[in-house]
Amino acid sequence: MKREKGFSLIELLIVVAIILIIAAIAIPNLLRSRIAANEASAVGSLRTLNVAEITYNTSYPTVGFACTLGALGPPSGSTAASSTNAGLIDSSLAGGSKSGYSFVVTCVGGGTPTVNYTSTAAPVSAGVTGQRYFCSDSSGVIKYDATSTANCLTNGNPI
Repeated sequence: MKREKGFSLIELLIVVAIILIIAAIAIPNLLRSRIAANEASAVGSLRTLNVAEITYNTSYPTVGFACTLGALGPPSGSTAASSTNAGLIDSSLAGGSKSGYSFVVTCVGGGTPTVNYTSTAAPVSAGVTGQRYFCSDSSGVIKYDATSTANCLTNGNPI
């Protein structure tokens, strides 16, 4: 009797089941790794914004701190850097979104020159692109909170 070579249906189903079990274990770890990477990128971007704000304040003392991301962003075309586009951060961060986080810079208090600012980073989709909200101000301390950027500014934990 001649026996045909190959795999039986049962053997193939067992292999597929094993692959699915391995995938079920690996995918949550991959998602947690992506969230951790996005959060690390957000903290790094806030550090970049702090340095950019100090440089901006030093370069344009009559203006003070920048009140928008666009003011810190690159100049358009071949124009030179100015207080409206200082060229201190890259275009993706100046656009307000990077690595699953949304960034906002605002001025605190009135008057010119601006003496205080806050910068915040919120996950684009909480629980998917990031778990924590991050913030910083003119003190340069980066803080985090699990619920919102407003809580971060008032009751945040330093990193």
